Amino acid sequence: MSLWVDLLHWVHVIGATVLFGTGAGIAFFMLMAQRTGRADLVAHVAGTVVIADTIFTATAVIVQPISGVLLAQATGWPLSEGWIVLSLLLYVVTGLFWLPVVWIQIRIRNLARRAAIENAPLPAEEQRLFRIWFACGFPAFAAVLAILWLMVTRPEIGF
Repeated sequence: MSLWVDLLHWVHVIGATVLFGTGAGIAFFMLMAQRTGRADLVAHVAGTVVIADTIFTATAVIVQPISGVLLAQATGWPLSEGWIVLSLLLYVVTGLFWLPVVWIQIRIRNLARRAAIENAPLPAEEQRLFRIWFACGFPAFAAVLAILWLMVTRPEIGF
Protein backbone atom coordinates (compact mmCIF):
# COMPACT_ATOMS: atom_id res chain seq x y z
CA MET A 1 0.00 0.00 0.00
CA SER A 2 1.13 3.51 -0.67
CA LEU A 3 1.67 6.14 1.99
CA TRP A 4 -1.35 8.03 0.61
CA VAL A 5 -3.66 5.01 1.03
CA ASP A 6 -2.27 4.37 4.52
CA LEU A 7 -2.90 8.01 5.46
CA LEU A 8 -6.45 7.93 4.08
CA HIS A 9 -7.15 4.67 5.88
CA TRP A 10 -5.80 6.12 9.13
CA VAL A 11 -7.86 9.32 8.79
CA HIS A 12 -10.98 7.30 8.02
CA VAL A 13 -10.47 5.00 11.01
CA ILE A 14 -9.79 7.97 13.31
CA GLY A 15 -12.98 9.64 12.04
CA ALA A 16 -15.01 6.49 12.70
CA THR A 17 -13.48 6.19 16.15
CA VAL A 18 -14.31 9.80 16.95
CA LEU A 19 -17.93 9.35 15.79
CA PHE A 20 -18.35 6.18 17.82
CA GLY A 21 -16.49 7.36 20.91
CA THR A 22 -17.97 10.83 21.07
CA GLY A 23 -21.46 9.45 20.54
CA ALA A 24 -21.06 6.86 23.29
CA GLY A 25 -19.48 9.36 25.67
CA ILE A 26 -22.09 12.02 25.06
CA ALA A 27 -24.91 9.53 25.60
CA PHE A 28 -23.38 8.27 28.84
CA PHE A 29 -22.75 11.68 30.37
CA MET A 30 -26.11 13.11 29.31
CA LEU A 31 -27.89 10.11 30.83
CA MET A 32 -25.91 10.33 34.07
CA ALA A 33 -26.56 14.08 34.37
CA GLN A 34 -30.26 13.65 33.61
CA ARG A 35 -30.59 10.95 36.27
CA THR A 36 -29.49 13.43 38.98
CA GLY A 37 -32.44 15.69 38.26
CA ARG A 38 -30.18 18.67 39.02
CA ALA A 39 -30.76 21.53 36.61
CA ASP A 40 -27.28 22.99 37.18
CA LEU A 41 -25.59 19.69 36.39
CA VAL A 42 -27.75 19.01 33.33
CA ALA A 43 -27.05 22.55 32.10
CA HIS A 44 -23.31 22.10 32.50
CA VAL A 45 -23.17 18.65 30.88
CA ALA A 46 -25.52 19.61 28.04
CA GLY A 47 -23.38 22.69 27.40
CA THR A 48 -20.28 20.51 27.21
CA VAL A 49 -22.10 18.06 24.94
CA VAL A 50 -23.04 20.85 22.52
CA ILE A 51 -19.38 21.92 22.37
CA ALA A 52 -18.16 18.32 21.90
CA ASP A 53 -20.67 17.71 19.13
CA THR A 54 -19.60 20.92 17.41
CA ILE A 55 -15.87 20.25 17.64
CA PHE A 56 -15.60 16.48 17.35
CA THR A 57 -18.76 15.01 15.84
CA ALA A 58 -19.34 17.71 13.23
CA THR A 59 -15.70 17.54 12.12
CA ALA A 60 -15.82 13.75 11.81
CA VAL A 61 -19.16 13.94 9.99
CA ILE A 62 -17.46 16.09 7.34
CA VAL A 63 -14.21 14.11 7.19
CA GLN A 64 -15.78 10.64 6.95
CA PRO A 65 -17.43 10.85 3.52
CA ILE A 66 -14.47 12.75 2.07
CA SER A 67 -11.88 10.30 3.37
CA GLY A 68 -14.14 7.37 2.46
CA VAL A 69 -14.57 8.43 -1.15
CA LEU A 70 -10.87 9.20 -1.52
CA LEU A 71 -9.98 5.86 0.07
CA ALA A 72 -12.35 3.97 -2.22
CA GLN A 73 -10.88 5.71 -5.26
CA ALA A 74 -7.30 5.11 -4.12
CA THR A 75 -7.90 1.40 -3.52
CA GLY A 76 -10.08 0.78 -6.56
CA TRP A 77 -13.28 0.03 -4.67
CA PRO A 78 -16.23 1.19 -6.76
CA LEU A 79 -18.71 3.36 -4.85
CA SER A 80 -21.38 1.00 -6.18
CA GLU A 81 -19.90 -1.84 -4.09
CA GLY A 82 -22.73 -3.21 -1.94
CA TRP A 83 -21.11 -2.69 1.45
CA ILE A 84 -20.18 0.89 0.51
CA VAL A 85 -23.71 1.69 -0.70
CA LEU A 86 -25.18 0.23 2.50
CA SER A 87 -22.64 2.14 4.60
CA LEU A 88 -23.61 5.39 2.88
CA LEU A 89 -27.32 4.70 3.39
CA LEU A 90 -26.71 3.99 7.07
CA TYR A 91 -24.64 7.18 7.26
CA VAL A 92 -27.64 9.14 6.00
CA VAL A 93 -29.87 7.37 8.56
CA THR A 94 -27.43 8.33 11.30
CA GLY A 95 -27.48 11.94 10.12
CA LEU A 96 -31.28 12.02 10.04
CA PHE A 97 -31.27 11.16 13.74
CA TRP A 98 -28.22 13.25 14.67
CA LEU A 99 -29.37 16.59 13.22
CA PRO A 100 -32.53 16.84 15.38
CA VAL A 101 -30.51 15.64 18.38
CA VAL A 102 -28.16 18.62 18.00
CA TRP A 103 -31.12 21.01 18.17
CA ILE A 104 -32.56 19.07 21.13
CA GLN A 105 -29.25 19.25 23.02
CA ILE A 106 -29.15 23.00 22.62
CA ARG A 107 -32.76 23.27 23.79
CA ILE A 108 -32.07 20.98 26.79
CA ARG A 109 -29.04 23.10 27.70
CA ASN A 110 -31.06 26.32 27.52
CA LEU A 111 -34.00 24.95 29.51
CA ALA A 112 -31.70 23.54 32.17
CA ARG A 113 -29.74 26.81 32.39
CA ARG A 114 -32.96 28.73 32.90
CA ALA A 115 -34.11 26.30 35.59
CA ALA A 116 -30.73 26.52 37.33
CA ILE A 117 -30.78 30.33 37.31
CA GLU A 118 -34.33 30.34 38.69
CA ASN A 119 -33.43 27.61 41.20
CA ALA A 120 -36.33 25.61 39.78
CA PRO A 121 -36.64 21.93 38.90
CA LEU A 122 -36.09 20.78 35.35
CA PRO A 123 -39.24 21.60 33.38
CA ALA A 124 -41.43 18.91 31.87
CA GLU A 125 -40.45 20.07 28.38
CA GLU A 126 -36.77 19.37 29.15
CA GLN A 127 -37.63 15.87 30.34
CA ARG A 128 -39.78 15.24 27.26
CA LEU A 129 -36.99 16.44 24.98
CA PHE A 130 -34.48 14.22 26.77
CA ARG A 131 -36.69 11.17 26.16
CA ILE A 132 -36.82 12.03 22.44
CA TRP A 133 -33.05 12.65 22.44
CA PHE A 134 -32.44 9.30 24.12
CA ALA A 135 -34.77 7.44 21.76
CA CYS A 136 -33.05 8.95 18.70
CA GLY A 137 -29.75 7.62 19.97
CA PHE A 138 -30.65 3.96 19.55
CA PRO A 139 -31.15 3.85 15.77
CA ALA A 140 -28.27 6.27 15.19
CA PHE A 141 -25.91 4.25 17.37
CA ALA A 142 -27.05 0.97 15.81
CA ALA A 143 -26.41 2.45 12.35
CA VAL A 144 -22.89 3.52 13.38
CA LEU A 145 -22.17 0.03 14.72
CA ALA A 146 -23.43 -1.47 11.47
CA ILE A 147 -21.23 0.89 9.44
CA LEU A 148 -18.20 -0.09 11.51
CA TRP A 149 -18.99 -3.76 10.91
CA LEU A 150 -19.33 -3.14 7.18
CA MET A 151 -16.03 -1.24 7.09
CA VAL A 152 -14.19 -4.04 8.88
CA THR A 153 -15.73 -7.04 7.12
CA ARG A 154 -16.53 -5.56 3.68
CA PRO A 155 -19.05 -8.32 2.93
CA GLU A 156 -20.25 -9.04 -0.56
CA ILE A 157 -23.68 -7.46 -0.82
CA GLY A 158 -25.52 -7.37 -4.10
CA PHE A 159 -28.08 -4.76 -5.01
